Amino acid sequence: MEVKMARRTLLWSMIMGLASFITIQVYGESSSPAAQFSGGHYREQMQKMQSMKASFLRRDLVSLPPSSISPSPSFAQAPSPSVTQSPRVYHVTSYGADPTGQTDSTEALFDAITDALEGPSDGWLMEGIVNLGGAHVDLEGGNYMITRPLRFPVAGRGNLMIHGGTLKASNNFPTDGYLIDLSATSGSEYNYEYVTLRDLMLDSNYRGGGIQVMNSLRTSIDNCYIAHFTTTGILVQGGHETYIRNSFLGQHITAGRDPGERKFSGTAINLMGNDNAITDVVIFSAAIGIMISGQANTLSGVHCYNKAAGFGGTGIYLKLPGLTQTRIVNSYLDYTGIVAEDPVELHISSSLFLGDAYILLKSINGVVNGVNIVDNMFSGSDKGVEIVQLDQRNGPFKMVDQVVIDRNNVKGMNVKATVARGSVQGNGSSWTIDLNPILLFPDLIKHVLYTLITSDRSFPNHALRNMSDNRVFIEANVAVPASVFVMADQGSSYST
Repeated sequence: MEVKMARRTLLWSMIMGLASFITIQVYGESSSPAAQFSGGHYREQMQKMQSMKASFLRRDLVSLPPSSISPSPSFAQAPSPSVTQSPRVYHVTSYGADPTGQTDSTEALFDAITDALEGPSDGWLMEGIVNLGGAHVDLEGGNYMITRPLRFPVAGRGNLMIHGGTLKASNNFPTDGYLIDLSATSGSEYNYEYVTLRDLMLDSNYRGGGIQVMNSLRTSIDNCYIAHFTTTGILVQGGHETYIRNSFLGQHITAGRDPGERKFSGTAINLMGNDNAITDVVIFSAAIGIMISGQANTLSGVHCYNKAAGFGGTGIYLKLPGLTQTRIVNSYLDYTGIVAEDPVELHISSSLFLGDAYILLKSINGVVNGVNIVDNMFSGSDKGVEIVQLDQRNGPFKMVDQVVIDRNNVKGMNVKATVARGSVQGNGSSWTIDLNPILLFPDLIKHVLYTLITSDRSFPNHALRNMSDNRVFIEANVAVPASVFVMADQGSSYST
């Protein structure tokens, strides 16, 4: 303590000595003494001197462990509000963490996180959430081995960041644990608010998962690389507004064509909550890329090549029958597709499906409502794979309403849609157009538009006679040479 006090005394002397060399020149219209000391230039010079003093103080204080900082009364009485009495940057090496990863850093990291959570606060965020003022737990670019999850010891905290390093699970890390665990319970609706995890590599060492977020609000996971998980890379339960962006996840580190792809397991991201977003994320190995069982989530710029559909993998699995409310846009499903159970309010557009990747609508209670699958590109290998398919093993879809599957660009795969167009020519009194090769749902046509054009300028009476089994039957009262053009729509309200 005496060494620290002597150090601060020396620093104060240096600052005051430096201040004595500062010459203040004030210019004003009046030459009176009062005018010389009342102008704005004097205040500017004083602010510069105070800022210089504050910078020296910050450098000295940041170099000390946060828990050991105890400002002297003279510092506390400094008039400038820019003087930081207790910097909120917690350097983990100051707590004894080993940045080489050779020894266990669990306790040191836990102590740094605890100090950050229990540090100075600036009022409240949501009710019950203390505002930590932007505290940082700085991993300083190190590689740290941990033997148990870094589970936050207290709840009700917000405005905190952990960033800038690597965490790796030890060989005895719990197989059901997560490297970073935001799952503390509290009496409030939310455990945490505005916690940011940024610029991290998380290596689960095939011993569990990467990040768990429970009942938290406005969590940000940004620029993270999560690998070697066996359960889930990122698990979000409850709460809402967790944003995952600019990140990479894979059970095995590979760039595709991995010889062990058939054995990929686990789930890269599991959203079990509402109002979340995944943007600009790559998932390069896992059995399931993204599992969603919450409402009103958005996916954009997602690239899934985690496990090919031919090997039993799924890129995106929407598991919320009857209330999907998911938007998937500008994404890339690379040899692995999308499965949606009883989708209600699902939008998929402007995405690329490569390598025979397709969309599967799975019947649970036989409901599909408010689904748009439009303006996508499908590219396959001419094996007859349909771009959209139905799984009705649990029973047929009984209610189909407001479903639009159309305007998709298809190469090397078979088109499926809810809007189909066809034509036929012949000399006779009846014409049949079979739209089964295009229409997705069996025996379902709700609207038909047709045009009959005769080549001999005759005007026969004609009518639509039947449209069962996805076949349109048109009949005239006399035989004529004619061409018939048909457009049929399955997307209107329909129930059985």
